[in-house]
Amino acid sequence: MRKAKVTSGLTVSLDGYGAGTNQSFEKPFGDNFDANLLDRWMFSEPEKHKHKKEIDAILDAGAYIMGSNMFGPKDKRGMSEWKGWWGNNPPYHAPVFVLSHHERAPVEMEGGTVFHFVTDGIHSAFKKAEEAAGNRNIKIMGGANTINQYLSAGLIDELWLHIVPVTIGSGSKLFEGVKDLKLKPVQISGSSVVTHIKYEVLK
Repeated sequence: MRKAKVTSGLTVSLDGYGAGTNQSFEKPFGDNFDANLLDRWMFSEPEKHKHKKEIDAILDAGAYIMGSNMFGPKDKRGMSEWKGWWGNNPPYHAPVFVLSHHERAPVEMEGGTVFHFVTDGIHSAFKKAEEAAGNRNIKIMGGANTINQYLSAGLIDELWLHIVPVTIGSGSKLFEGVKDLKLKPVQISGSSVVTHIKYEVLK
C-alpha cells in the first residue's frame, strides 16, 4: 500500500495544451505558445505573490518525476553539459527521476537536487520515487504526455490544473489517450491570468 500521496500539476491552455508544437531551446513551449502568457502567473510581479500558495505546493514533495522534454529540449538534453533549465540550484531540492531513452549518470546539483535518468519506463521511475520520497508526497511534474501515462496507469491521486485564458489549437495535450478518467473538483481559486482547479482523481 502506498504511503505517499501522488500529485501532479500542469499549466494548460483553455483547450488543454501544456505546450505547443516544435519545442526547442529557443522556444521551450513551442512555436505557437507564448511562454509569457503560459507561466506569467508563476514568475511575473505581482502575480507570483497572488499565487504563492499554489507555487509553494508545486515544490512540496520528497521526490519528483518528469519527462525528458521537461528536463531539456531534444537538441540539448543528450549533451553532458546540459543540466536542465534551472541553473546550478534547481528549485526541487530532492531526487528528480527523468524518463529517458538514453542512459546517463546522475547529475548532482546545488541545494540537494539530483537528476536520475530512468530508461525502463514509468513504473520503474515510480518505484524509485516511492523509495526516495519516504512518507513525503511524490510529484509528477510533466509534461502532458508524462502526466497522461501516469493517469492511465491509475497512479495519480490529485491533479492540479492551472488554466490560462488562451487557446493554441495544437501541441502536447493533456488527457490525450486517457480513458475512463473521473475527477472531483475539491478546490478552485485564481485571478485574471489563471484559474487553479485541484481535482481528486476518483479510483
